[in-house]
Amino acid sequence: MAIPATQMRPGMIIKHNDKLHMVFSVEHRTPGNLRAFIQAKLRNLSSGAMFEHRFRSGDAIDRVVVDEIAMEYLYNDGDDYIFMDTATYEQTTLSREILGDAVDYLLPNIGISVSFYDGKAVGIELPQVVEMTVVETEPGIKSATASSVTKPAKTETGLVVQVPPFINEGEKIRIDTSEGAYMSRA
Repeated sequence: MAIPATQMRPGMIIKHNDKLHMVFSVEHRTPGNLRAFIQAKLRNLSSGAMFEHRFRSGDAIDRVVVDEIAMEYLYNDGDDYIFMDTATYEQTTLSREILGDAVDYLLPNIGISVSFYDGKAVGIELPQVVEMTVVETEPGIKSATASSVTKPAKTETGLVVQVPPFINEGEKIRIDTSEGAYMSRA
């Protein structure tokens, strides 16, 4: 199934140069007056090798059809992340190495799809948007309105996102998982 490069998400399985790769991280870049592109970090599923590749925004990406099973994230034990099949209650463990940047969006009990290829768990499909609590940021400015000024905010998973100045600690915010970007208050 072909998708545009702009729809790549961390955890997705794609076919690149006739080999299966998991998308580790995705970054949209727009350098000055040049064309926008997508810088993706990919992991070869057979060799485990990691590399970066630059895709043009309009490039067609071959998304590999894998078996997607609805699961719930339970907890992590060090670098192992435990998921439970919501239908059979079977548990599956995926390592931080396999999950990549997707671990920054994993909250207990979040519903996700785990991708299986040839009976082996190879990655996850994150929801488009996740809601997280801000645990650390500079105090909000009461008179601040939405502007181009932002400040860093640390969420409960350790993910740091740029937020408008009116966001305070303890507030829930919505984050776009494709770019790790603040969208709105939750």
